[in-house]
Amino acid sequence: MSEPRHCPAVLIAAPASGQGKTTVTAALARLHRNQGRKVRVFKCGPDFLDPMILERASGAPVYQLDMWMVGEQESRRLLWEAAAEADLIIIEGVMGLFDGTPSSADLARHFGVPVLAVIDGTAMAQTFGALALGLAKYQPDLPFAGVLANRVGTLRHAQLLEGSLTEGLRWYGALSRETGIELPSRHLGLVQASELNDLDLRLDAAADALANSCEVALPPAVEFAAPDVIPAEPLLAGVRIAVARDEAFAFTYGASLDLLRAMGAELRFFSPIRDSRIPEADSLYLPGGYPELHHVALSQNTTMLDAIRAHHAAGKPLLAECGGMLYLLESLTDVDGTRAELVGLLKGDAVMQKRLAALALQAVELPEGSLRGHTYHHSLTSTELEPIARGLSPNGGRGAEAVYREGRMTASYVHFYFPSNPSAVAALFVPDHQDAIASRPTPALDHLNPVGASLLAKRP
Repeated sequence: MSEPRHCPAVLIAAPASGQGKTTVTAALARLHRNQGRKVRVFKCGPDFLDPMILERASGAPVYQLDMWMVGEQESRRLLWEAAAEADLIIIEGVMGLFDGTPSSADLARHFGVPVLAVIDGTAMAQTFGALALGLAKYQPDLPFAGVLANRVGTLRHAQLLEGSLTEGLRWYGALSRETGIELPSRHLGLVQASELNDLDLRLDAAADALANSCEVALPPAVEFAAPDVIPAEPLLAGVRIAVARDEAFAFTYGASLDLLRAMGAELRFFSPIRDSRIPEADSLYLPGGYPELHHVALSQNTTMLDAIRAHHAAGKPLLAECGGMLYLLESLTDVDGTRAELVGLLKGDAVMQKRLAALALQAVELPEGSLRGHTYHHSLTSTELEPIARGLSPNGGRGAEAVYREGRMTASYVHFYFPSNPSAVAALFVPDHQDAIASRPTPALDHLNPVGASLLAKRP
């Protein structure tokens, strides 16, 4: 049995969404990184955009932690492995501290990570202290580190907020709303890190502002127990998977790609916007992203459209998630009414909406097995296709997303978290004919991080 590991850790939470958790998490990560520490950041719950910012801030990969989608054992493994190399672990929470089941508070309590509450101080003075005390005391067994004020107006304002704290609550400093460090957003959340030319300047400015407002110190060390590690089986040994990756298709979980590699797959990345063809591959993965912002360019790359169609016509596996599914439809229309014809493998059309269409965790029973993930989109799709399955939300959220299949093509709005069921994922990507694959050299697997086996069978 492996020994537990210890590392300073803190979970950044807030009373609600929109308080600036990501900005504060990124500022704290960049501050300690600039001081020479190795920082590992995690994100609670399903999210693709915040981790892009946090990876740039910390200089290290960012993975998800979640008691339902990722699971307790896999979350424990990720934290335990990070504790072996990091000087500081920072976890960014999701929504409000106590929102959802399970919540950020549930994760903090389960792993003993103290909570640092971020509160937007705009138009607030002494009430700041009441709100901070409520967060700290609402659940008596919740480990609590202290509080940090965001979007503070003046030094006097910050002093009022700090002075309002009672019962020994620790002040972690403040970020001003005048420092130009707020991160821009669009309809699905933050703008992608690759689109922000001044991101590093913003991060350094935020780190400096934080350093000037408080005494920089590490939080207490947390003990992370060793997990039960089950190495991945080489179910995809020798399989070459083409993975779409550009500004239109960027919503992939690092843990999901790690799993494909750990099962022996070779990943070959390409751009549906700029490349003329798919890399030579046995299978194809079209993840989500922002195809609605690039649908005209995608429609004009006709050689790529033909290559996607040829891949499917050859009977090769294809998995398309959310934006990847929109790409496979006959057309996509943006909020301004601009319509573009796309791949056309799925009979139907999608139209972008100005309001959120669906947001929910999803559990899907496929013929290959159960998979967990989430859905989050602003488009509506019309199709006469009959789904082979529908998602089920554990919280009763809007969703019940359809999963469509034609031949070896599987498409859905659901973003699947692959480690939730490795064998099911392998079945989606493994080709029907493996004679040629069996003759290829199998990549060495012993140097790869082990990935936990399916967690779904252990949870209701």
